[in-house]
Amino acid sequence: MARELSRTRGAPAALAAALVGVLAIGAPSAAEARRPDPAARLAKDVKVDRVLDHLEELQEIADDNGGNRAAGQPGYSASVDYLVERLRKGGYQPQVQSFTFPFAQDFSVLHQLSPTQITYVNETDFLRNMFDGSPQGEATGTVVGVDLALPPPPAPGSTSGCEREDFATFPSGSIALVQRGTCDFTVKALNAQAAGASGVLVMNEGQEGRTGIFGMSGDGSALTIPVVSTTFEVGAALAAAQAPQVHMEVSFSVEERTTYNVIAQTRRGNTDNVVMAGAHLDSVQVGPGINDNGSGSAALLEVAEEFGRQRVNNAVRFAWWGAEEEGLLGAEHYVGTLDEAERDRIALYLNFDMVASPNYTFGIYDGDNSGETAPDGFIPAGSAEIEDLFEAFYQGRGLPFEDSEFSGRSDYGPFIAVGIPAGGLFTGAEGVKTPAQAARFGGLAGVAFDPCYHQACDNLTGEGQPAEVYGALDDLEGNINVEALDVNTDAIATAVATFAADTSVVNGYVTPPRGGRADLRVAGSLEGHAALTQ
Repeated sequence: MARELSRTRGAPAALAAALVGVLAIGAPSAAEARRPDPAARLAKDVKVDRVLDHLEELQEIADDNGGNRAAGQPGYSASVDYLVERLRKGGYQPQVQSFTFPFAQDFSVLHQLSPTQITYVNETDFLRNMFDGSPQGEATGTVVGVDLALPPPPAPGSTSGCEREDFATFPSGSIALVQRGTCDFTVKALNAQAAGASGVLVMNEGQEGRTGIFGMSGDGSALTIPVVSTTFEVGAALAAAQAPQVHMEVSFSVEERTTYNVIAQTRRGNTDNVVMAGAHLDSVQVGPGINDNGSGSAALLEVAEEFGRQRVNNAVRFAWWGAEEEGLLGAEHYVGTLDEAERDRIALYLNFDMVASPNYTFGIYDGDNSGETAPDGFIPAGSAEIEDLFEAFYQGRGLPFEDSEFSGRSDYGPFIAVGIPAGGLFTGAEGVKTPAQAARFGGLAGVAFDPCYHQACDNLTGEGQPAEVYGALDDLEGNINVEALDVNTDAIATAVATFAADTSVVNGYVTPPRGGRADLRVAGSLEGHAALTQ
């Protein structure tokens, strides 16, 4: 729910002053007073058409490399090449930081054989379990529902499969269909296995926010049968069918591969008080990742290119992360290689992950935790003031905005974990837009913010996008809402330029007005990708 605009804390005076143009530290000269506000100037200079040009390049890269730009795949390396080339032309000396990660390829399948034949889509309709030590395997059999609550009650609380007694009449050799709920996923799976199930389908529970696919983790070392999760829609359809026959298979491979972060820092500015701004560059393996997260990467690149030669008080370090889709691995690697002194030099971190969802809202990370989505003490001091800046930006444009959960889901997570203030923007993923949100932001109620989230249709071409949904949405270029992209590119530019001038509202640090030439400090190995750094 959006925060009311009138609040007891409000935007601090220093921040309000920054947003109306008083960005310089100290009294400006007459010539300086006549210069346009750096934040307003940068927001004017960045152009959405150039951001779309970057997205077209990323789409072409995916098209030329198996349809994706996933970490560990050729499309990702080509994306890094493109970034490095653009940044060099923009006056930067980009650094490429390599790291290894466990690259998994998933070949799992789920088919309904009867009474109708349906091939379900991996990572859209179903997802293999991520249990530690869980086996690969396959099963074919009749799907039998176990203590399902259909239709689902208003609040989560299903105990489906949580007790051995739930399986008292379960036919051995069948595939168990259980419902997400109150007990661990492994408990449900092990109870089904003990009852003679040949496989387990765990359907989502069905309440708002619990309808799509979901990950399952835990200790699977005692399992011997395959287990996958499904959407509520898939599970409910199987539960309603007459003795449906299903074939399921959990199959994957894992190997160590190398991937990369790209770091580029302004040549000027105080390197003892660095402003960082980042976006993950990789896609999922099933698609080109144009909104997730080509949108954040391309917008950040446009800001960096326009900003690169400006004189700044604080150095600005731009970052494009690898392997976010594998678990925030690029950002975790980068933060993990910083010693305490290097971490202390980072004044704040700004994150931009999905900033142009087709059925968007203008979401701001909830830096003051007014939505109570994060544990006490989880969000570093100073994050609320970053949220204030973005709120002031949207207010200045006469645009609505709302809180977005700030729980560590994206690349800001490793930064707030070590106490670095953070903030950023998010226009929505698999969650469903409510009628109230549709009234405020436009778009379609009852439809996901990004109907192509983590799918092949997250593209710029329109291929595979549901015509009835996308035909009812305005200002689309493929899976990109151009209006949201335009506004949020300006918001990114405003935040970068504002904090490049003054971070005191966040961390109390006042930078002398004429910072010296910056020396880029990038921790960790930059070897292993010589073709990109020569």
